[in-house]
Amino acid sequence: MKTVLITSRSFGQLSDEPRRILEDAGFQLKFYNETYEEEEFCRQLAPCDALIIGAHQLTEKALQAASNLKIVVKHGAGLDNIDLDMCAAYHVQVENVPAVNSNAVADLAFSLILDVARKTSLAARQVKNYQWKRITGVDVYGKTLGLLGFGAIAKNVARRANGFSMKVLAYDPFVTEVPEEFSSFVTLVSLDEALANSDFLSIHVPLSDKTRNLIGAGELAAMKKGSFLINTSRGGIVNEEALYQALISGHLAGAGLDVIESEPISEAHLLNKLDNVTITPHMGMYSFEAINAVSAIAAQKTADYFAKSKI
Repeated sequence: MKTVLITSRSFGQLSDEPRRILEDAGFQLKFYNETYEEEEFCRQLAPCDALIIGAHQLTEKALQAASNLKIVVKHGAGLDNIDLDMCAAYHVQVENVPAVNSNAVADLAFSLILDVARKTSLAARQVKNYQWKRITGVDVYGKTLGLLGFGAIAKNVARRANGFSMKVLAYDPFVTEVPEEFSSFVTLVSLDEALANSDFLSIHVPLSDKTRNLIGAGELAAMKKGSFLINTSRGGIVNEEALYQALISGHLAGAGLDVIESEPISEAHLLNKLDNVTITPHMGMYSFEAINAVSAIAAQKTADYFAKSKI
């Protein structure tokens, strides 16, 4: 019997469908979704044929320990925690589940735009502390939204922005033409133009060596004074010290972050102490529909690999 190790905490939590897909394909399921510890992870992975992985790092030590491992499937889209070249060297195939969670992440991104603009979270916290203070925010309707990246998630954010009559500026070096659906309200621009002209700047690029610290002190200084930064992509794309300085100086009006560089957040994290920053716990894909779909597709990709390989 083949064995699959599942380390994503959300896998199969909302329905039995993902588990049934694997069990019907003849898999024994093992779960390691406790606090990650490399030695224990290596021990758990060692006898397994497949891995459905969450957000923790897949190390070479783990690959060395897992001589039976044939495939790794990311429970989600981002592959920044998996070294593809290293997996290829160990003859381990890597799959992910792209685009399925794009509506869920887009919903959260737009909710963060609304939150930081109208200071909803701050006002709600004050009410819970019996402080009945009306807080003045800014309109979202009719403003300019900048998108860094124009993939599936960013396109869904653009669709939501269109409902608010926003002008959308998109920067993506891999996109040369706006699809017809977006032609009336999305304009492709340079990074400099997106930074300088956006009231809200939303990040939708993967984390890589090229995008790490993509938004640093210089880029933040180039942003429109009084604008807002939204990041639902990956921590590390934004330099957090530079962001902190831009916020306390008043150059930026606020930030909405679903990701930070080192998760979970520590008590000492400076951004979490600012009233004009909303931080959520990397929950962009955490809708019922998205989690169930990602789990089912990850399970099916695992089963299909062995069925096609006749292993």
